Amino acid sequence: MAEPEMTLEELVTRSGVPVRTVRFYTGRGMLPAPIRRGRSAYYTVDHLARLELVRELQAHGFTLAAIESYLARIPADAAPETIALHRTLLAPWMSDLPETLSRSELDERAGRRLGKSDLATLRTLGIVEPAGAGRFQVAGAHLSIGVSILDLGLPADAAVAAHEIFTAHGRAIADELTELFRTRVWPAYKESGLPPEQLRTMVERFKPLTIAALVASYEAAVNETKRETAERRTARDRADGSSRPGA
Repeated sequence: MAEPEMTLEELVTRSGVPVRTVRFYTGRGMLPAPIRRGRSAYYTVDHLARLELVRELQAHGFTLAAIESYLARIPADAAPETIALHRTLLAPWMSDLPETLSRSELDERAGRRLGKSDLATLRTLGIVEPAGAGRFQVAGAHLSIGVSILDLGLPADAAVAAHEIFTAHGRAIADELTELFRTRVWPAYKESGLPPEQLRTMVERFKPLTIAALVASYEAAVNETKRETAERRTARDRADGSSRPGA
């Protein structure tokens, strides 16, 4: 069956997004072009699903550039159900929205006075951003991690390098898990006819399990790396010993 079509006014009413904003998103390539019939333009549930996803991303503090990047990873021919899946998976995994704090509030939240170099490192890590008038935009969920990195005494470049490693591997894991849900969980969900709330609850319960599994896998990998390193050192020491005169 053909998807029901809407006029621009109907799309605006259903989505709550102003006409000017819809046209702006379309011009930026964030929405597909409308269907043209003569001088009339029509929209489908695909446009509505993408608008709802944009509003969800905005609610979580995504910048326009970040929203464009996120949408670019969704195939242009993705079905509305697939786009709805992105909305379903998004909210339970998002960190808290950034907070605006004064300098004293930031120091209090950090548990100590933050120096200029501390603020510079936290800014490089994407945790703290100056907001003008002595105030800061702070990713509250990450602040304690950033302060812990500072307290370790790591050089700033080492802290940034570690952050880049976490980010790169975190993105790879997120992409693979999203693909898992898209290709295996979502089809089973559609066939079962279960209510959307049940999928959302399952995703929320899956998050702590995933974190625990990642920690366990990381610990196992570290132990395996240490074992292999020790074995290589032992083998090298034996080789050096056997090559010495009189050995």
